[in-house]
Amino acid sequence: MSRSIKKGPYVDSNILKKVKNKDSKDKTAIKTWARDCTIIPEMIGYKFEVHNGKEFIEVSVSEEMVGHKLGEFSYTRKFNKHGGKIQKDIEQSAKGPA
Repeated sequence: MSRSIKKGPYVDSNILKKVKNKDSKDKTAIKTWARDCTIIPEMIGYKFEVHNGKEFIEVSVSEEMVGHKLGEFSYTRKFNKHGGKIQKDIEQSAKGPA
């Protein structure tokens, strides 16, 4: 369920403070655990390191991300590959003749 329009978007005050104090030429990422923080236009061009429960995933904010949450771009589950005989055949053919 989405947040009430009356309340407005949730933006973590600590992140907003760090964005306003950060120099635009500074290339270091802003570390955060606030996955529920909504991306606002002031964040465009900055890099964030969003915690996924185990490690920090680097997220570069662009215009298309405005209105979404930071956690949407830091996946909590890691996809390795599908298993089975077909996948094994695909991997062997990609390696080339042995």
